[in-house]
Amino acid sequence: MALGRVLVIGVDPTKIPDWDPEPVVAAIARGQARFGDHGIEADLCLVALDEDPEDAIVAALTGNVYACVVVGGGIRKHEPLLEFFETVINLIRQHAPDAAIAFNRSPDDIAEAALRWLR
Repeated sequence: MALGRVLVIGVDPTKIPDWDPEPVVAAIARGQARFGDHGIEADLCLVALDEDPEDAIVAALTGNVYACVVVGGGIRKHEPLLEFFETVINLIRQHAPDAAIAFNRSPDDIAEAALRWLR
């Protein structure tokens, strides 16, 4: 039984200045691989905050039908991004109204976050 397609929205760690993105890139890759372990198709939408992130998110949301959208901690947990987080949630509601919304604890557990809503 297919569980439905998932979209993961997050901040592109390679576009954040003055820090080493490699640990986060590796964790995202591990988390994405776990979708395959569960037979779930998943798309990744990593945005640069200074490059029209809303347009990129809308394009991703309208590119497929999603059963669940996972919003990453880089968007949710960083207080200066509170208004952007609100924008992301409202874009999901507008462009993927039937999708469940999930939140992961770390890039490693994005599949598990989605699975809470796909079962």
